[in-house]
Formats: sequence, C-alpha cells, structure tokens
Amino acid sequence: MRKASDPKFPTVTAAWQRAWDKAIPFFAFPPHIRRVIYTTNTIESVNAQLRKIIKTRGHFPSDDAATK
Repeated sequence: MRKASDPKFPTVTAAWQRAWDKAIPFFAFPPHIRRVIYTTNTIESVNAQLRKIIKTRGHFPSDDAATK
C-alpha cells in the first residue's frame, strides 16, 4: 500500500491506512454485491438508532408518533 498523506484530513487518512487490510477485500466483490452490503449496513444503522430511541422512551403513543 502506498502511504499517502492528506494535510487537510490527517485523522481520516490515518484511519484508512490502519484499516486498509480489512477494507480492500470488500472491493473484490462485484458492484451488485457491494450495493447489497451498503444497503444492509444502512438498514442496520437505522434499526440501531430506532432501538436506542425506543429503549430510552419505552414506547410510542401511536403509529404516527413512531413514524415521525
């Protein structure tokens, strides 16, 4: 791996360099498989946020309140 430095975002650059060995195999998947992985990660993120909200509030008074 080529060491690149980005003076504007050094923390991001360092994080990518540390995780490069774990990130690069992902790009070996065909684009349609990567799209599924992206979508799955997004859905899981939303579900985690909803679980956190529901856990702190306990419940929603109506379906409309849960949607909002």
